[in-house]
Amino acid sequence: MEPMEIVDFHPALAPAFRSLNEAWITRYFALEPKDAEVLDDPQGKIIDGGGHVFFLVVEETPVGCCALLAMPDGGFEVAKMAVVEGHKGKGFGRALMEACVARAQALGARRLYLETNSSLAPALSLYRSVGFRDVPPRPTDYARADVFMELRL
Repeated sequence: MEPMEIVDFHPALAPAFRSLNEAWITRYFALEPKDAEVLDDPQGKIIDGGGHVFFLVVEETPVGCCALLAMPDGGFEVAKMAVVEGHKGKGFGRALMEACVARAQALGARRLYLETNSSLAPALSLYRSVGFRDVPPRPTDYARADVFMELRL
C-alpha cells in the first residue's frame, strides 16, 4: 500500500469532500437532493450533528473519504465513502472503513448502519468482509439505495 494518512475533517477539506463524492455518484447514479444538502455543508450536516468525516491523504492529496453520521440511537451511519478511481484496489477503502469502526467503537456506539446499491459489488464485498450484514429495508432519502446493512459493535 502506498504511504497514506487518515485525517479528520477540517473546513479546508470541504471542497475535496464534495469532489470525491460527486465523482463516484455521477459515475454510477445521479446526484440527489440529499447528496447536495450534505455535500454543500459537511460541517453543518455531519460534524455539527455529532458526526465525523475522514480523509485518506496520499502525498498531501485527499484521494478518499468517508463520513459517520450520528444516529438518534447512538449509532452511526456510514456514508459518502469514496476513493479516487486511480487509487482503488490498494486497500484504501478498507483503511477508511477501519477508521470508521475504530472511531465508532471509541465513542461507544453499538452499531454502524449503511445504505448502498446492489450494483456496487466491490463496496458490498468490503462491507461484508468487515462484518456488515444485510438488514430489512427502511425508509430512505436515496432513490439509489436498495441494500441496507448493519454492523453490530
